[in-house]
Amino acid sequence: MMRAPALLLSGLAMAGASGAQNVSFNGSLGQKAALLVIDGQPTTVNVGQRVRGVTLLSLEGEQIVVELEGGRRQSLTLGSTPTRVGAAAQSTPQARSIVLSSGPGGHFITQGTINNRATQFLVDTGATTVSLAQAEAERLGLKFSEGRRVMTQTANGVVPAHVLQLASVRVGDVEIHNVDAIVVPGQMSHVLLGNSFLNRFQMRRENDTLTLQLRY
Repeated sequence: MMRAPALLLSGLAMAGASGAQNVSFNGSLGQKAALLVIDGQPTTVNVGQRVRGVTLLSLEGEQIVVELEGGRRQSLTLGSTPTRVGAAAQSTPQARSIVLSSGPGGHFITQGTINNRATQFLVDTGATTVSLAQAEAERLGLKFSEGRRVMTQTANGVVPAHVLQLASVRVGDVEIHNVDAIVVPGQMSHVLLGNSFLNRFQMRRENDTLTLQLRY
């Protein structure tokens, strides 16, 4: 049975290069304020306001412009992959670990991307694969109807579903390619981050912190 807690926003605290920040544009409140996720922390920022070194200069539809330390400006698009801003490009080792903090109820919920489209994940070690509701799969532009048709057990009984392979699944700075997934009818508040993704990592939980360390 799939259990979906109330929708909430939770962030990933990921280490970055000195002076750099991970910033994404995840929603707007009219034309006066935007929901930004800055280094994993969801924050509502008014136009002209400065929060944690990021100033929201303008908000027009699905595009914003932010100003960073030193006066550098950057354009961000609604729902795009979190962008590292505020530092010069440099060669860095590929990230190999993800650190998550639990929210209410002890659930680990985080933002990420599927095929470079933003979504929200709920870590579910009881799910065999990454699992998506059909409505979310459609929003992400997945051609799930071309996948293999199967029957699967849900809280509403046995229902038809489609199995497919995702080109990429990204959480924080770690991106995994060719991840098995299943698309099911019905409503789910999050994409379930199941074992087709989690099995690529060694998992360690300490109190309210879950660390995923890439195996290879």
